Amino acid sequence: MTRKLGVILLSGGLDSTTAATQAVHDGYDLVAVTVHYGQLHSTELDAAAAVAATLGIRQEVVDVSFFRELAWYSALTNPDRFAIPEGRGPEEMAADIPITYVPMRNTFLLSLASAYLESHVLQVLEGDGAPSDSIEAALFIAANAIDYSGYPDCRPEFYESLTETLRLGSKIGTQYGVPFVIQTPLLAMTKAEIVRHAVAIGAPLDRTWSCYEGGSSPCGSCDSCLLRAKGFAEAGVADPALAVA
Repeated sequence: MTRKLGVILLSGGLDSTTAATQAVHDGYDLVAVTVHYGQLHSTELDAAAAVAATLGIRQEVVDVSFFRELAWYSALTNPDRFAIPEGRGPEEMAADIPITYVPMRNTFLLSLASAYLESHVLQVLEGDGAPSDSIEAALFIAANAIDYSGYPDCRPEFYESLTETLRLGSKIGTQYGVPFVIQTPLLAMTKAEIVRHAVAIGAPLDRTWSCYEGGSSPCGSCDSCLLRAKGFAEAGVADPALAVA
């Protein structure tokens, strides 16, 4: 029987919570990796912890807040210099790569998560002596290429390329031939489809946070809030996180 080992990058938002719930339903021995990369608030970190607890999965919180000193050209890591865009329509959001893009964030986060996953797989292979053909290793990320803010690291070609890079750079891929795949289950879904799917599989949406701003309640005007609101409205579903807030 195949042992399915998975790591998900869990931010605590709508998308990553839906992806995590799906991975649990699909039978993965799942670990959530939540990264403090120097983003401007910690509200999403609290949401990720609540989601992981609700789903009953182990969570590893990694503090690499120094990353903001490297990826400083972003409103999410350098809010004193760059303002978060507000009140933009979908066409305006998709017209360019916005200032909320964090340079190389997903590349960096996936590298961190893949290191954790490979360590886990190597322990099973070399420590426990499991045969390589009994292991499936998957990285989950809730990237979305349909209703998104134009980020280049949310596009299919990025994940196709990075999958091969991780295979070539990993011991499990080159020595053991273990499939080292990046799962992007939401990549081709609209926000409305994500919301409907999340409700269908029982994702704990009431625990999620999507807003770029911190505070006690979502701002309602940043790109992330507007895309989330659009998804719930088109799905005909009330946003349970707003009721909690």
